[in-house]
Amino acid sequence: MNDKFFLLSQEKQLAIINAGYKVFSQNSYKKSPMSNIAAEAGISKSLLFYYFRNKRELYMFLAKKAMEATEQYLSESKCYEQTDFFEIMAYGIKAKIHMMKQYPSLASFALKCYYEKDAEVCQDVQDLIQKYASFKNNPLSYHIDASQFIENLDIKMMYYDIYYASAGYIWEKLQQGDINVDEAEQDFMKMIEFWKSIYLRKEGSNECN
Repeated sequence: MNDKFFLLSQEKQLAIINAGYKVFSQNSYKKSPMSNIAAEAGISKSLLFYYFRNKRELYMFLAKKAMEATEQYLSESKCYEQTDFFEIMAYGIKAKIHMMKQYPSLASFALKCYYEKDAEVCQDVQDLIQKYASFKNNPLSYHIDASQFIENLDIKMMYYDIYYASAGYIWEKLQQGDINVDEAEQDFMKMIEFWKSIYLRKEGSNECN
């Protein structure tokens, strides 16, 4: 990668980054031409190749950027300082929604990237995911007070239920076009309240007696 990319203004860097996220999120790695990304960014293809030697280099830069941005937004949201399971989720969702306002196609890119099977990038992507995998990104890694939940709840299964429902929501919205981030935030807050009504112990419950 040409370090002169970082000498560009933040606005121009963001235009190229978001162009990459948009094009790669709409197609497989193989079917995402650099020419389309350049056109989306409003620059020539030759200039894009000046900053990134090839498509693989750009793709891996974007994958790393996505993980770093997610970690940054979660940290700044004070998500990690929460102790309640659903507060962790709420803070995390708000952070990611805020992030999507700056990087509209990042979430869809990340989802596509995770399942990308092209041999040119597949292993590198999985290695990158493992490198950036952190207990902070998984509420199960926190010390969770099980007494707040209904009796005999399998907390791990609850987490997977919520995680895959959230991923399914994002995927469904992506099939309809770009995600309306304000609408998504409202929907997720409603879903969190719904999950709380299912999984949290009711106040005054005698289930433990």
